[in-house]
Amino acid sequence: MQRTFLGTSDLEVSRLCLGTMTWGSQNTPEEAFSQIDYALDHGMNFIDTAELYPTTPSAAQTTGDTERIIGAWLERTGRRGEVILASKIAGAGNRNVRPDGAPIGPATLRAALDGSLKRLKTDHIDLYQLHWPNRGSYHFRRSWTFDPTRQPEGQADEFHEILATLAGFVAGGKVRHVGLSNESAFGLATCLELARRHGLPRIVSIQNEYSLLHRIFDLDLAEMCHHEHVGLMAYSPLAAGLLSGKYEDGIVPPGSRASINPTLFGRRSAASAPVVTAYVALARQHGLDPAQMALAFC
Repeated sequence: MQRTFLGTSDLEVSRLCLGTMTWGSQNTPEEAFSQIDYALDHGMNFIDTAELYPTTPSAAQTTGDTERIIGAWLERTGRRGEVILASKIAGAGNRNVRPDGAPIGPATLRAALDGSLKRLKTDHIDLYQLHWPNRGSYHFRRSWTFDPTRQPEGQADEFHEILATLAGFVAGGKVRHVGLSNESAFGLATCLELARRHGLPRIVSIQNEYSLLHRIFDLDLAEMCHHEHVGLMAYSPLAAGLLSGKYEDGIVPPGSRASINPTLFGRRSAASAPVVTAYVALARQHGLDPAQMALAFC
């Protein structure tokens, strides 16, 4: 398994990261334990989760269960030192995590981090990320309706307050590094400049969607991350399973994500179907597994 340092951090992570957002709804704890064991046995050392998970589907009664499963595995195995653990605080508007949908700020950060640490049964998180910005963004298939002119003023002040709070977590040993998710070039640039100017934690990674079906990162964000040495954590590299070919010919396997969410949050549509078919055919033409080709691209 190849490894690389995540951005400018000292986190040497496997090039493949184990995503966990189905654990607790589509996957039992024992199945999750087996997946973690298998991943580590094959050289992976990087696990990503979030206080919001599981999301298939997302529900108030299951929120946090994924972190509880990982915590149970860590407690059972005692292998915390072998794992680089990433988690995330949910942004504004999610009422499954916080009934009032409170935005990310000093108070919600403190409560969210303490909750994650308790569920994960650990005293620190290696990479703590902002799941999405309070102001909203063009992610989650909102690019056609995104209107930045409706965003509130004072974003730099808000980010400064957030980074200052995260600095306290780093100083206290609860967090090693910080990252963003579902962010734009504006958000990343603002955080990097504030960190430089005020000696605050530097963003080491950005977790955005990236796959053969979703390549908007390749423009401004890729250029910024290249020059600023910020690592990309590409989520949904298989486009929620579409690029594996398992949904070809309209097939929906029982228990798959499309059996729960038919559009896969907008990814599965009449427009995407012929593109998926072309990629799957290309892989098979060259004797490749479609999923492996898609992962290799990322």
